[in-house]
Amino acid sequence: MERKARLYVPATLANLGSGFDALGVALDLYLEVEAEPARGDAFFYEGEGFVEGTDNLIHQGYRAGMRALGLPPEPLRIRAFNPIPLARGMGSSSAALVAGVALADWFAGGRLGRDGVFRVAASLEGHPDNAAPAVYGGFVAALANPPLAIPLPKPQGLRFVLGVPPYEVPTPLARAALPESVPLQDAVFNLARSALWPAALCSGRLEALREACRDRLHQPHRAHLMPGVLEALERALEAGAAAAFVGGAGPTLAALVREGAEREVAQALEDYRGQGRTLVLNIGEGYFWKET
Repeated sequence: MERKARLYVPATLANLGSGFDALGVALDLYLEVEAEPARGDAFFYEGEGFVEGTDNLIHQGYRAGMRALGLPPEPLRIRAFNPIPLARGMGSSSAALVAGVALADWFAGGRLGRDGVFRVAASLEGHPDNAAPAVYGGFVAALANPPLAIPLPKPQGLRFVLGVPPYEVPTPLARAALPESVPLQDAVFNLARSALWPAALCSGRLEALREACRDRLHQPHRAHLMPGVLEALERALEAGAAAAFVGGAGPTLAALVREGAEREVAQALEDYRGQGRTLVLNIGEGYFWKET
């Protein structure tokens, strides 16, 4: 473990509306991590929110990766710069876990490989729809059990406009809002539309994404945690978005738009984001690193 590594892991959006716990996409916004061997674990953090201590998610992912390799987790000094908003549905936790597992793979000489990094990270998360795009980039369809991820085509000329409100929606709170069972017609509604995502991306029939993003399984049940979100989704579509959905557990609202339509869609999200912010991002790549 004599080498330093600088690692870049993308923000992600899970669910894509209809693909609950199954579909996700990477964003061109990256957690940056530097690591080097040390006498004891150390952690230095800059950026969004505040994280401290050596029991952070990056160290947790690193230890899990080393356990998967059957190796002792030798201490690391880690510096992290995080531009990904915390508890906003943009995959900040997954980025940290994937970063840790990828560091284990790096220092072990690539013995896990990208597929192994996904398997370990998805097992830590319990669901794969953030971990998969953080590992592979672009749009991904994924399962956690058995662990399987298949990258989907990345269409050209599309970007994301994100309305990021100033408040947080913690994932446990959002999970607790979901019902234990759903009507059969709602399950069928989502199954049909989640199947449209890969069909539309593979065929180039991007007009189908407007219907593919619609959901009855989670967004309506979480709407009380995100005032005005359902109305904002419709306004984004009316303003020309190809698709619009809540990112992960929320409250970020994500609109997939063709280049040139960003301003109109951003204006449609102004009331929803309130005193928060608007981000315009390209579709991202899977994690990568640079030796220093």
